[in-house]
Amino acid sequence: MKTLENHTLLYDEDCPLCTVYTSGFIKSKMLDSNGRKPFSELQNDKQANVDMKRAINEIALVNTKDNTVTYGIDSLLKVIGTSFPIIEKIGHQAPVHYMLSKLYSFISYNRKVIVPSNKERETSCVPDFNYRYRFLYIIFTILITTVVLFEFSNSITMLSASSIQREFIITLGQIILQYLFLTKVTTEKYINYIGNLMTVSLIGSILLMLLLGLNMILKLPQNAVFIGFGLTVLFMFFEHKRRVEILKLPMYLSYTWVLYRIIVLLIILNT
Repeated sequence: MKTLENHTLLYDEDCPLCTVYTSGFIKSKMLDSNGRKPFSELQNDKQANVDMKRAINEIALVNTKDNTVTYGIDSLLKVIGTSFPIIEKIGHQAPVHYMLSKLYSFISYNRKVIVPSNKERETSCVPDFNYRYRFLYIIFTILITTVVLFEFSNSITMLSASSIQREFIITLGQIILQYLFLTKVTTEKYINYIGNLMTVSLIGSILLMLLLGLNMILKLPQNAVFIGFGLTVLFMFFEHKRRVEILKLPMYLSYTWVLYRIIVLLIILNT
């Protein structure tokens, strides 16, 4: 690997995603040992050329020789492109760059609901609240959850035949129900909660997809599939509970969440 020297990434140290991939750059020698620095330390360095507001939303890469700064996807392309020039060249092609920029923004603006952190500091690198990207994320997770639940339900012979419409209504119903218990919070906090709620559903969907794949290969007994489903729901419950604590929301939200799922399952079993 060719190392990009004399450059420093200003990353969000409270974001596990940011910590992992910037650490990966260091370990793979794409950046030298001083190639990253926590955003919270920027205040002390007085980097006049860094746009602080922009750096919160788009990771900044500072050239320590001339103090020039690149942001977001351009920062990542520059780091990766030093070792793999062809990737940087392709990444800067207009249509590809546009798509990569949108994907980067989609992840960056939603990173705190994808992997939340309970750490708080005065210089926390919390992205701006962006309604468009948050709603896109929620829609994306609703669609994934709907499709996975449809496929999973149809793999269980004890259940009545499922439909995309039914699973969509079930997924959407969860959001509506939880809203009834959050009428006193701000719109922004409610949408942040729904983002976290749907991340839990997305995690559950990924686990169910793995279970579906295992079932296709090994032809698991129905009891084993049910046990796998139960363990997935149990994991989702504790993950939902953890996120509610981080958001400082009422703990009963975790119990209304699981109660809704129990009621839905009972209805399905009796139809």
